[in-house]
Amino acid sequence: MVKVVFDKENNRAVALDGEREIGESTFSASARLWIIDHTQVDEAYGGQGIARRLVDTIVDEARREGIKLTATCPYAAKVFKEEKYQDIILK
Repeated sequence: MVKVVFDKENNRAVALDGEREIGESTFSASARLWIIDHTQVDEAYGGQGIARRLVDTIVDEARREGIKLTATCPYAAKVFKEEKYQDIILK
């Protein structure tokens, strides 16, 4: 089973299949804004919703910390157009 964890020290969420890293979503951080700049999942794991779980993990942590988000990552920018993200997105 794939586990997704938030790795604040390295500004990312990482997807792990056992000990093997199979995806990540990274962000740049300042005091009030995180910018998701890259999301990638191993092709062998495509179509399982892992990229969404990676982005959602960053969103959940940003909400907990009161941080706004934006994205230069095309995938995250697309996801952020959904209604459930409008409270956290920098406009």
